[in-house]
Amino acid sequence: MAHIVLMGDSIFDNAPYVPTGTYLQAQLQSLLAPHDRVSLLARDGDVLADMTAQVARLEALPEAPDWLVVSCGGNDVLGLVGAMQTKVGSVIEATTLFAGWQARFRHDYRRMLNVLLSRRTPVALATIYDAVPSLDPGLKLALAPFNDVILREAVAHRLPVLDLRLICDDAGDYAAVSPIEPSAQGGGKIAAAIAQLVREQDPGARHTVAYGYTKS
Repeated sequence: MAHIVLMGDSIFDNAPYVPTGTYLQAQLQSLLAPHDRVSLLARDGDVLADMTAQVARLEALPEAPDWLVVSCGGNDVLGLVGAMQTKVGSVIEATTLFAGWQARFRHDYRRMLNVLLSRRTPVALATIYDAVPSLDPGLKLALAPFNDVILREAVAHRLPVLDLRLICDDAGDYAAVSPIEPSAQGGGKIAAAIAQLVREQDPGARHTVAYGYTKS
């Protein structure tokens, strides 16, 4: 039996944005063995600072988790979009601003990850996707420094990664009612990647593998 706990934000908590029964948790449950269990602690709108409260709620689950799968940080970056409109005098000045934002994100992400790792339960991390329809090319590029943080931390701690940039790479992967959220199609692709990770990744092996989406 495997107990998978989904943690983070609306990437996993996408029920409000998709037709009934097609939310990610339900799609993942349908891909697993009947005795496997999927619990949802992720909450729409949560940021890195909210993860401590999510970790505390693990104690209330009826069964201990075998995997903590985490997609968080996108809302932290979303909060910087206004600041990214700041006018600067040079490219170097712009990259200096990004260096500061990246450093703050790294600090907050590491703090979040340390709380997760203190549970001594296998952890899988997810990157921030960047194929949102109509996303400005500059904003797409602006996500790279933050994804770099996530990937570096995953490698440093030898954790597997769901690379959502590779998984949700089609306009249909994003919800019509809110294009920054996964659609039923996108949620299904993420669910398939999680199922593959749980099936193939030895929790005790401690090595980094990046998972994308493989068509069946």
